[in-house]
Amino acid sequence: MCGICGCTDEHTHVHELVHEAHHHHHDFITVEQDILAKNNAFAAANRDYFQKNNIRALNIMSSPGSGKTTLLARTVSAIKEKIPVAIIVGDQHTSLDADALTTAGAVALQVNTGKTCHLDAHMLGHSLDDLRPSAHSLLLIENVGNLVCPALFDLGETARVVFLSVTEGDNKPLKYPEMFRNADVLLITKIDLLPYVDFNIDTCIEYARRINPAIRTFCLSAKSGEGLEAWYQWLETLPE
Repeated sequence: MCGICGCTDEHTHVHELVHEAHHHHHDFITVEQDILAKNNAFAAANRDYFQKNNIRALNIMSSPGSGKTTLLARTVSAIKEKIPVAIIVGDQHTSLDADALTTAGAVALQVNTGKTCHLDAHMLGHSLDDLRPSAHSLLLIENVGNLVCPALFDLGETARVVFLSVTEGDNKPLKYPEMFRNADVLLITKIDLLPYVDFNIDTCIEYARRINPAIRTFCLSAKSGEGLEAWYQWLETLPE
């Protein structure tokens, strides 16, 4: 259970929320702080593991359908001879994405979160026990598709990367600021579709930098290959 967004509270009704809001607001804040504090302790342990083993770990987040899996499959195929790559895939159900990435040549582990809408540091720690990524490798963590809750949970990652496809609209950084505020990199994906959608790249980047002036941006297409080389070079030069 998320505990923060209430994503598994299937039987909660609006009138109950209104009636109980004032009584439980303080309790909710306390529970939220406790959940995040526990998560941060697990994240610190993960971060220590990554540092001791010289593993570069990327927490990759986006809406569903942004092209994460397709781009990661192409990325693995392009760089696996230069850098050992392992992938942890978070989805509520199925192993479809992990299967696709394994076919592309990645060492991939599927994590099914059930009703939970994000990975957390405790889940990741168990996944590391199972996957055992090699020292000096690149670990790509494909989080559950969601622009809200994943932003709240530190996994111990080296860097956070947000994918945003041009089909989603260029105002997403303003609508979901927490996701972009804590990101190191913004990947604008599916740029081969720009002629067919109302999306302004410059506007999107300007909005993202209002939230996070230091965010780095790449614009690319996994289908046409445009912009991929710059992304690969950034991955290859990430410090351990």
